[in-house]
Amino acid sequence: MKNALRMLSAVFLPVIDTILPERARAARVRKRSLRDFSLVPTEHSLLHEKIITLLDYKDSGVVDLIRALKYEHSGYAAEICAEALADYLREEVASLRAFSARPLVLVPMPLHATRVRERGFNQMQKVLARLPEDLKDGTSSRVAENALKRIKPTSQQARLSRAERLKNVTDAFEASTDVVHDAHVILIDDVTTTGATLSSAARILRNAGAKVTLIALARA
Repeated sequence: MKNALRMLSAVFLPVIDTILPERARAARVRKRSLRDFSLVPTEHSLLHEKIITLLDYKDSGVVDLIRALKYEHSGYAAEICAEALADYLREEVASLRAFSARPLVLVPMPLHATRVRERGFNQMQKVLARLPEDLKDGTSSRVAENALKRIKPTSQQARLSRAERLKNVTDAFEASTDVVHDAHVILIDDVTTTGATLSSAARILRNAGAKVTLIALARA
């Protein structure tokens, strides 16, 4: 009996130690609103791509927000991220529509099917689902969740070196030409570091005939 209890402790205590900090993080996020975050749209040149980030990852509150969104299925975190994204997109979409007749398509960074099964959700789909209706339904832009697919299972980018990240996402995506051809695609991810994932996806979208704008909530 004692041996069985020790075995159970060995299995479950590390899990509990992991879960408790996440619960504390989610609680911290629920005490905040968008007013507590500084929106600092910043342009980065990464791998010859222009990537716009909206929040400062040096802010511990932003780290809590992104991780609660990504790992804890936090609808509240998704709501705040959607508010931040909508705040930026209002002006960006209006500017793009003023100078181009291309339809505007908002695309969440896709996860491979195996990752969706493991996690249970795609965090960026959760965020885009909470955008105002006119940004989703085609009035000013529309959301197209299946415009881009991740066709190759990849390792988590955070665990890889820069060179490994580039190799990891090579040929990882496939675009739906019917959706993106002659459209202006705004591809949106949660966090970028080297820009490898966004850059690889952008190349596939351009090859399918899209003009592409790249956005991440933050840069780690």
